[in-house]
Amino acid sequence: MKRVLIICGTGIATSTVVAIKVREHLQEAGIEATVEQGKVMDLLHGDVNADLIVATTDVPSTVTVPVVRALPLLIGIGEEQVFAEIDKHLT
Repeated sequence: MKRVLIICGTGIATSTVVAIKVREHLQEAGIEATVEQGKVMDLLHGDVNADLIVATTDVPSTVTVPVVRALPLLIGIGEEQVFAEIDKHLT
């Protein structure tokens, strides 16, 4: 099963909003994946155990996992493009 890591500055506020939307989308799309939340500090070592990162903040350049920018999921404009990019990485 694929693993999606939702990252924000503290791992609490905006990542929660994004995680809910991503979980709902994945369920509707029939994509099996676990969705977990974390903070950007968790990524500093560069070794990430995930197939995809969906981030509301900048991710360190040492991270080699694909990253999808999640700002549209917070503002509600461009959500479909973000979901399409998530789908591309997970299917």
